[in-house]
Amino acid sequence: MLVKSDYFLLIEDDASLREAFEVTLSLAGLSFLSAPTAEKGLDILEKEPGCKAVLSDIRLPGLTGLQFLETLQRRYPHLPVVLMTAYADTTIAVEALRGGARDLMLKPFKPEQLVEVVKRYSGSRFALSRTETGLIYADPKSRQLLERASRVAKTDATVLLLGESGTGKEVLASFIHRQSLRASGPFVALNCAAIPSTLLEATLFGYERGAYTGANRAQPGKFEIAASGTIFLDEIGELALDLQAKLLRILQERKVERVGSNESKSLDVRVIAATNQDLGKRTAAGMFREDLYYRINVFPIQISPLRERLGDILPLAEHFLLKYRGQMGQPEARLSPRSLSALCEQSWPGNARELENAIQRGLLLCNGRLIEPEDMSLDDHPPKQVFKAVDAGVSDHPNQPSVSFPVADQEGSPSYDGNREPLNFRQFRPTDNAGKTPSPGETPSVPGDVRALERQHILSVLSRVKGRRKLAVEILGISERTLRYKLKQWREEGFEVP
Repeated sequence: MLVKSDYFLLIEDDASLREAFEVTLSLAGLSFLSAPTAEKGLDILEKEPGCKAVLSDIRLPGLTGLQFLETLQRRYPHLPVVLMTAYADTTIAVEALRGGARDLMLKPFKPEQLVEVVKRYSGSRFALSRTETGLIYADPKSRQLLERASRVAKTDATVLLLGESGTGKEVLASFIHRQSLRASGPFVALNCAAIPSTLLEATLFGYERGAYTGANRAQPGKFEIAASGTIFLDEIGELALDLQAKLLRILQERKVERVGSNESKSLDVRVIAATNQDLGKRTAAGMFREDLYYRINVFPIQISPLRERLGDILPLAEHFLLKYRGQMGQPEARLSPRSLSALCEQSWPGNARELENAIQRGLLLCNGRLIEPEDMSLDDHPPKQVFKAVDAGVSDHPNQPSVSFPVADQEGSPSYDGNREPLNFRQFRPTDNAGKTPSPGETPSVPGDVRALERQHILSVLSRVKGRRKLAVEILGISERTLRYKLKQWREEGFEVP
């Protein structure tokens, strides 16, 4: 098969097994090229542009799979690599994942698993981009943000990054530094809210020996350390007013004076500031100097919260999964289809930082293979109003979206065959009883209260089948584990559960 672009590269030295893989991929209509050795695989990559991902065995003649991975990381750092092995060696698995492998498959595996992996890492699920500095983005808003940041990076203009906590302000500041002409200089980051105000002045500007009790030697401040580079002042809105005045002088005169010294030193440093507060309101309230506000607000960049960048959620989740599963001894763990849907439905008030924590929590609590929403404790946070549903209907009310629940399609769960009740609640309309939680058997009247709707429906099904849980999960299309989790949660909340 001759493929010039958009192909998947398969490396397998066992001829019969390679042929079986080729048949599976051909039947699935997927474009691929194959080779028996890593060396021939590298020849293909050089001659045939457009490779989307690589699947390679670990035990190969000549260049091994791990050595092949190392070579690919150097030559093609953005190319997803999946390794496969017939030996369940935890050490090798961890080494592969730490070396940059996106996934590890244990032989033997089912044909559908092979097809699923090829589709996943060939970019069919989401269009992932990764900058040379490691930023991961896929949402159009993020692309526009980075284009804007790249433009200002070429100048020495002061930048003010605005956004909620956890949106990645320091990551973007680092990106601007690395894209600038100061990239060879230091990048010094300081959280203004993390250091007591009594120490912050000395930390920022440095001090001379004997400047205060305990100052046994002179110490340069962060501004001096960042000379010829960039200083990043996070949470600048937390600076005390007296320090704001001194910072303003430094920005205006480009000189710094250590505590306990009368000598000023010239500065050559680029300043990037950040805050999660509304500096305009703080200025109006007298909590932030107006002249400093206009001095740092030369080029403001607003970073949207994660809930407004839906296209970034799954790429970031995959990134965090790959980052931690090797460290946490879960080399085969992956996000279930239910989890992929649930991740996109969360509001993420803590943004990327909260998402990272959720993935780590899921790795700790999962069964070793699939991470379910319950493992990540996603039920602890309210989802968005509208669920992404498998059986979603179209609402006939102009202002009311239909609300339905996704049917699980994880391994082992039955597929929808027309006998299962569709979980569509579009018939409910707002009433004067908003906020009321329906009891089992009572028809809920609040379309936005999807948790109450879910609870009422599940308990109603359990009641009809007289508590037989295997039959209930067959009807509901969820796993027994999910049902047990929900019932336990509702008991703790004081509901009567059969």
